[in-house]
Amino acid sequence: MSFTERVRDLTRLAFQLGNNWITLAGTAMTTSSAFVLVWFWFMELTSPRSIHPYLGIILFIILPALFLVGLGLIPFGLLRERRKRKAAGEAPLPLQAVDFKQPAVRRLLTVVGVLTFINVSILGTAGLKGVEYMDSNQFCGLTCHTVMSPEYTAFLDSPHSRVGCAQCHIGHGAPALVKAKISGTRQLFAVAFGTFSRPIPSPVEHLRPARETCEQCHWPQKFTNDKLIVRTKFAEDEANTPSTSILLLKIGGHTPNGTTGIHGRHLDNMERISYVTTDARRQEIPKVTYREENGSLTEYVTEEFKNLPKEKLAKATTRGMDCIDCHNRPTHAFHLPDRALDKALADKRMSTELPFLKKIALELLKVEYADQKLAAAKIPVALAEYYRTNYPEIYKQKRAQVDTAGEVVKAIYLRNVFPEMKITWGTHPNNIGHEEAVGCFRCHDGNHTAADGRTIKGDCDTCHTILAQDEKDPKILKDFGMK
Repeated sequence: MSFTERVRDLTRLAFQLGNNWITLAGTAMTTSSAFVLVWFWFMELTSPRSIHPYLGIILFIILPALFLVGLGLIPFGLLRERRKRKAAGEAPLPLQAVDFKQPAVRRLLTVVGVLTFINVSILGTAGLKGVEYMDSNQFCGLTCHTVMSPEYTAFLDSPHSRVGCAQCHIGHGAPALVKAKISGTRQLFAVAFGTFSRPIPSPVEHLRPARETCEQCHWPQKFTNDKLIVRTKFAEDEANTPSTSILLLKIGGHTPNGTTGIHGRHLDNMERISYVTTDARRQEIPKVTYREENGSLTEYVTEEFKNLPKEKLAKATTRGMDCIDCHNRPTHAFHLPDRALDKALADKRMSTELPFLKKIALELLKVEYADQKLAAAKIPVALAEYYRTNYPEIYKQKRAQVDTAGEVVKAIYLRNVFPEMKITWGTHPNNIGHEEAVGCFRCHDGNHTAADGRTIKGDCDTCHTILAQDEKDPKILKDFGMK
């Protein structure tokens, strides 16, 4: 039999077996999805516009899946049709032997090889882009909008807004990636069926160790200088009277002369501190174990720990302290209303010339609104109505400042309160310091005592030196060389 006849027979055989809905559907799926994918990749290279997260799901996940399914349907349909014809007693054309010595056969194999290479290239590129997209900040923050909106909003307003979510939440290598995607699949079902937690539990369990994340950019040995902190607080009086506190925070790590600060005493090359916590949020710490310079361990315990019931002790968790035990909301911090308003006034985003602005703004922020949409509509209107009713002349003269203040107060609410996720003021405590939450005083309360009588001190000078406190004289800043 000549080569031409063999090719004709193979073509007839492929046509006979391929003329079924499964193979045709697979061919259509593969071809159409391939064209769309290639076209989109070209547009992505030539256009600087970012991809909408929901469109990204279609382009990076659904279309590659359709392409792969289509490839699988083509041979599946052929084999199914062959078996179907054989079971019906029909005798399809037999497969012909292929003579590789024939130039035409080699040319045909070359064409098949090129097409296979194109398919594999498309599939491989789609897979890589899919993984890249699923690790992007857009996918993490916007795809599950209701669930992740609070965390994503805080992330965009954080010092780490240019750090990818995956860099902290997903480890290196294939095992970490697979583990993250399995967890993501579980979360996907939780979102689909509405079974996710409201709010998202904090702290995050199974987060990557701080030495693999935080200390890639920050490390204790480089914290060698004290830090000057200036905070301005505004009173809830008619003049929004400011008062300034200045303190020197002893944040240093180990230095060549051996002196240490907060980071040096808490974190080091060796594990300095471990603790026992009796609640899931790590706010109750009845026992602390400290490793001294000579390597010996000292245990500081409270009376509560000594009398802890066995069943509660069995549920307690022992953890080695790292960065996120104090910096527990480094990227997803939610502010309290008083502090947020003080910062807005200090940054001159709102005018202190508006009487009782701090007071009325604080009252509006603490109102319980059904959702963010209602809050966004009511807050600016209520603030404007307050000045229109109580200070009509000021409202008339400073209407622009009133409107600006209303937008700023609204923005503070939308940044920190999410009724749909049951996040309100103070839902997620911030353990840095001790003004917004118990923070440092979880351990530095004077109640943790060692066997030799030493205690974990809670004195102010342990961690900082107060240079000025609630000073109302504006000249105080000039005394420290500040404007």
